[in-house]
Amino acid sequence: VELVESGGGSVQPGGSLRLSCRFSGDIFGGYNMAWFRQAPGKEREFVADITWSADDTRYADSVKGRFTISRDNAKSTAYLQMHSLKREDTAVYYCNAGVHPETKAPGVYWGQGTQVTVSS
Repeated sequence: VELVESGGGSVQPGGSLRLSCRFSGDIFGGYNMAWFRQAPGKEREFVADITWSADDTRYADSVKGRFTISRDNAKSTAYLQMHSLKREDTAVYYCNAGVHPETKAPGVYWGQGTQVTVSS
């Protein structure tokens, strides 16, 4: 399995970005997908996840109402739409495949990460 993220960049506070995660190497529809992030000097943390059928999504409290996770199984791609970005959203964002549906423990497959910087 290979995961390739894209869409990161620099944005001002209050701005928006959309991250994409292209999946290959297996059947995308068989995996729950998630986004995690890691800020400088901090541990990697859960951001959001989505079930294989897209019938359920979950979010960290810090991004609820601002971020939306989605997926397109026909394109083998997961997305993270981010609005109202804050400086504290600055981090490397990682796509993950196989996240546990109850514990939010990440699966074994990770992307290389994409940098999101929120700064004026």
